[in-house]
Amino acid sequence: MSNNRLARTVVPFSPTDEGSSSDQLESAGKSILRLIEKAAGVAEENTQHALVMAEQLANQVRAAEDRIAELEEEVSASRDQADRAEQWLHKVYTEIEERFRRQSKVRQFAN
Repeated sequence: MSNNRLARTVVPFSPTDEGSSSDQLESAGKSILRLIEKAAGVAEENTQHALVMAEQLANQVRAAEDRIAELEEEVSASRDQADRAEQWLHKVYTEIEERFRRQSKVRQFAN
């Protein structure tokens, strides 16, 4: 099967005279070079586009990392604030409880 496929893709070259075969070879060579140059140009454009996209994505990643760091600092500050608030609540609770105990003892002794 590969021989049949190869036979279909190969263009037979049968020169009729010396001058025309040379012209055909010249023309074919120039066509091939033009196609290679075009392919190289497309590849260069694709490479440039990929580099631009990679730079944009890298910038977005850096911005996201910066924002994550900011958010982590905010979370840390909020945790510290919550811890301090909890300590104050505990202190207020303890103080109120202690005052109620003292008042209870005073009432017990008064009665």
